[in-house]
Amino acid sequence: MIKSELVSRLAEANPHLYQRDVERIVNTVFGEITSALARGERIELRGFGAFSVKHRGARMGRNPRTGESVHVEAKHVPYFKAGKDLRVRLNR
Repeated sequence: MIKSELVSRLAEANPHLYQRDVERIVNTVFGEITSALARGERIELRGFGAFSVKHRGARMGRNPRTGESVHVEAKHVPYFKAGKDLRVRLNR
């Protein structure tokens, strides 16, 4: 599902809201999650899961095309851990 499909489904489920308002709500929620992760915070949505930021240290990697060793800089990456309710629903 892409964001526009999510907005459409939410708008259909909530006919009292305009689609542009639903789109603004979805963009605001995603924006807040992104901003919190950028600040290094953890976001927990009970029953769904938790988003956090993990640090990956610098390492030596390999260019798959040439086989040559390359230095990979340290970086922060987003991480998602599914909540118990989500795992149970997926594994029924």
